[in-house]
Amino acid sequence: MGKGMRAGKKKKVGGGAGNMQQQMKQLQAMQRDMEAAQASIAEQETTATAGGGAVEVTVNGNKEITKLVIDRDVVDPDDVEMLQDLIMAAVNEGMRQIDAIAENEMGKVTGGLNIPGLGL
Repeated sequence: MGKGMRAGKKKKVGGGAGNMQQQMKQLQAMQRDMEAAQASIAEQETTATAGGGAVEVTVNGNKEITKLVIDRDVVDPDDVEMLQDLIMAAVNEGMRQIDAIAENEMGKVTGGLNIPGLGL
């Protein structure tokens, strides 16, 4: 046993009711900040392109596609697969961008803590 340690004695962890109330206030403030951040994220939009701009997708913070633009020149009935690939690439990039925006906004609230279940 280390110097000054006694068997059977546990170190007191400070606290009491006052500390618990302070922690609850901090958690409530963080919850309000998180709700505000989530509302801010929902209002954000990002636009991604694929094929040199042949396909353009706009995604909002709720991960909904709000706009899809396809250049007429890329529409080829004999090559539907290429168009599908371009749409998927643009949508996936838009989703990655909105995830980065959400992570940044929530990071401001959580101080960089990785808290599961925040909808990121």
